[in-house]
Amino acid sequence: MPSAVWALGVTSLFMDFSSEMIHALLPVYLAGTLGVAIAEIGWIEGAAEATALAVKVVSGRVSDMIGRRKGLALFGYALAAATKPIFPLAGGAAEVIAARVLDRVGKGLRGAPRDALIADVTTPEQRGAAYGLRQTLDTVGAVIGPLAAIGLMLATHDDTRFVFWIACLPALICVLVLAVFVHEPEETRPPATGRKALLAGFSELPRAFWLLLAFGALLAAARVGEAFLVLRATGAGLRIAFAPLTLVAMSFVAMLAAYPAGKLVDRWSERRLLVAASVTLAISEAALAAASDLSFVFVGIALWGLHIALAQVAFSALIARAAPAHLRATGFGVFGLANAVAVIVGNVAFGALAEASGQGFAYGCAAAAALAPLALLPAMSGEGEARHG
Repeated sequence: MPSAVWALGVTSLFMDFSSEMIHALLPVYLAGTLGVAIAEIGWIEGAAEATALAVKVVSGRVSDMIGRRKGLALFGYALAAATKPIFPLAGGAAEVIAARVLDRVGKGLRGAPRDALIADVTTPEQRGAAYGLRQTLDTVGAVIGPLAAIGLMLATHDDTRFVFWIACLPALICVLVLAVFVHEPEETRPPATGRKALLAGFSELPRAFWLLLAFGALLAAARVGEAFLVLRATGAGLRIAFAPLTLVAMSFVAMLAAYPAGKLVDRWSERRLLVAASVTLAISEAALAAASDLSFVFVGIALWGLHIALAQVAFSALIARAAPAHLRATGFGVFGLANAVAVIVGNVAFGALAEASGQGFAYGCAAAAALAPLALLPAMSGEGEARHG
């Protein structure tokens, strides 16, 4: 495995470590320490995610146009790291809004160039394993971040600001690792530059890519947000003090499954991968719909983590396969934008169903919706499947 893949994985680990330490406590910090209303918290999160959507697709296209990856990725990680001290220094909602929006700008800037860089430095036969390795290291950070936050809160008698200051350290390490240990290959510039090239890049993406995007967006719309998993667990009897363990459990399963999922990506056909992603999500949400006690809820959460590992790794490798080399970052950006919009729409619908008819009914509908993308498989098979092994 190229050293750049390991370095990008370690970079993701430290950034997720830092971010999850903050995100695990941010709602309580906003409501308790800063006195922000719940409705305002919703607006803060919405504004942050909307900003990330707008930036993500542009950064991917720009990366392809200039023929470089590392610079944009480094700037995105550095910007996110620079926002971390704002959280402990914040005296009100305005500072937190600014920090969250800038953090999401950083995420939008780095995602597509980073994923394209992994494809640039690997061979087609090892890309699934490469994306699996990066995802595994990323989820290591997602597991230890909330656990570190819980431990530090207990050790400091709930000193949230101190925990936020500690979270700045792994963010700084993240930037240093990327700057020193990641080296990108020779640039591959598109044949044209300027506004025409910016717009033309999207139309050059092949039909196979757009079918994959449609499948991914439909699947993303059926995937409930992590906040709903927490609510399902607490509704089944989990103490609120241990609510972060819901996300720890999900991330732990995803961490264990990501690299094996990557190896499957290198060996399975596209059809089998997409069927596995849809069916795993459907079973997970069916389990959450039928859950009558907390243990069964955690079975559904574990299956949800398995789905995340399989879907994220598989789609990363399949996008790299479907998009031409000079449009890889563009493809990742467009795919990320479509999926993020689908997640927002799907979760709004899920919330409305849960409010009207209960969480069990809403999860049942989500399970059925997770199988809907399979209707696209006949059209996708017409594009041809690249098989390995």
